[in-house]
Amino acid sequence: MRTLDLFAGCGGMSLGFQHAGFKVIAAFDNWEPAIKVYRHNFNHPIYNYDLATLNGNYDQFRQYEPELIIGGPPCQDFSSAGKRDEKLGRADLTINFAKIVVSLQPAWFVMENVNLAQRSQRYHQAMQLFRQHGYGLTLRVLNAAYYGVPQNRKRCFLVGRLGAYDEFLGSYLDKKLLSRPMTVRQYWDKMGQTLDVEHIYRHPRSYQRRGIFSIDEPSPTVRGVNRPIPKTYQRHKNDTASPTDMVRPLTTIERSYVQTFPPNFVFTGSKTNLEQMIGNAVPVKLAEFVASCIKQYDQQRYSTIDQLPVDHVQQLPLFGI
Repeated sequence: MRTLDLFAGCGGMSLGFQHAGFKVIAAFDNWEPAIKVYRHNFNHPIYNYDLATLNGNYDQFRQYEPELIIGGPPCQDFSSAGKRDEKLGRADLTINFAKIVVSLQPAWFVMENVNLAQRSQRYHQAMQLFRQHGYGLTLRVLNAAYYGVPQNRKRCFLVGRLGAYDEFLGSYLDKKLLSRPMTVRQYWDKMGQTLDVEHIYRHPRSYQRRGIFSIDEPSPTVRGVNRPIPKTYQRHKNDTASPTDMVRPLTTIERSYVQTFPPNFVFTGSKTNLEQMIGNAVPVKLAEFVASCIKQYDQQRYSTIDQLPVDHVQQLPLFGI
């Protein structure tokens, strides 16, 4: 399936969909540090393009004739880590994503965002636009820890299929890959590596929250900043160790592993930029799971159609066939 990645960042969504067998043909972003990393790791082109300045011109996307458009419009205006103010402008990029989709009319689209996005006015405007142009929608909030990612990270996925009914993909997305969340230790063991600490530090947004976690649980959500333990840090009642014990933050590359980027993925640039792009990325294995659900749905639908008599096929919803 020919796939176009918008707001591609350093490539978490692209890599996950490639791992599931999709053909990513081009990507777009407008942050040069992430674009440079993307170019190091993919053979198809990525373009530095500000998707806030469309002005009704979709030719640069239409030329690729995508069957699937994927992307994660910037989430800062929706995120609990941001100001949750849709008037700041970045929430409008969700509408721009929808405008590109409905203009090109690919058979599929996948839009990823933070959990809180689904409560926003812009998000519901985008959903209305999709429905007006014939897309059936399935919305799910997935916790990455149940899909092979050693991280408690809840993300909202809106999947659309041209000509389908709402909730068409629900039964596929509801199948967790794991009965228990993936821990940091389990993932490191799977990679054949060992961490030199038993507890890791993730700086809390306030000292009402804990900052120290065992590697025998999932990592907390990887964010765009990575701070050392302050000398003034006071142990929280739920911390799994004392700050004076062998505790440290994960390194930049270790954080990329928590986001399930493979060890051979090349990261170049300043530490600050790398921390930001890794924190912004869609976990590779979570994207791969969503892609695999789309693939299974298509395979099952085509298989079912092939087995039905012609007069029955004519009565079925189109599903883009």
